[in-house]
Amino acid sequence: MKKACAQHILVKTEKQCLELKEKIEKGADFGQMAKRFSSCPSGKRFGDLGEFSKGDMVKAFDDAVFKGELLKVLGPVRTKFGFHLIKVLYRS
Repeated sequence: MKKACAQHILVKTEKQCLELKEKIEKGADFGQMAKRFSSCPSGKRFGDLGEFSKGDMVKAFDDAVFKGELLKVLGPVRTKFGFHLIKVLYRS
């Protein structure tokens, strides 16, 4: 079974998601941005979701995590929860 570990930032709008992605690409720390802006409880842990299995997350999120590039900021990814930026730390 495939597993992954990722950080994410969850916000309500695509516009805010894109603005945060731009800041991160210009050098802002992903974890600090998650702590400051994410509406997910994981924001308190710098966006850390820990390790999870394929199929544990909603489809769009799962697809990004298991198909996207490692250690690159992926997104915006839209789910029923809002818009995510995702950083996949590893897959096994």
